[in-house]
Amino acid sequence: MKWMLELARQSIACAVANRSLPNPAEVPDRLREPRACFVTLTRNEALRGCVGHVQARMPLFQAVIENARNAAFRDQRFTPVAESELAGLVIEISVLSEPQRLTYAAPEELLSLLHPNQDGVLLEMGGRQATFLPQVWSRVSSKDDFLGRLAEKAGFPPLAWRGKDCSISIYQVESFSDCR
Repeated sequence: MKWMLELARQSIACAVANRSLPNPAEVPDRLREPRACFVTLTRNEALRGCVGHVQARMPLFQAVIENARNAAFRDQRFTPVAESELAGLVIEISVLSEPQRLTYAAPEELLSLLHPNQDGVLLEMGGRQATFLPQVWSRVSSKDDFLGRLAEKAGFPPLAWRGKDCSISIYQVESFSDCR
């Protein structure tokens, strides 16, 4: 865990200084396995960037490098991280399980299948998708609110998740942070 957090921090620092990241010397075998992950950056307890993949696309150590850089410099909600911010950044890495598509007959049944603070949720509809990590549950008041905000994130009205053409998958995460 600590190794991945340091790798993420080095990736951001090297990118800020316009230097290449040296190849990691000793990558533990378990980090060479393809895994999906998100890297979340906060500063003064405020979100500063969050980027990742829901599906495994590359070895986990490479996903950490890519997502750390993208969270720092390509999250369109924020300006790129400046060198002066590096010391105050808190990095959180969330390693995702494989998403599992839920089957349900009605919106109420879907709500009964969700576990707040445990499930990350992936919404897919009309060729678009959006996801919220399990950590987002702490900022919403109900399952309806959670899914409504997720639908809005995907560019749909808040009640769109209730439609028959909406697909919902869940996943769990192992998350860890360097909490500076």
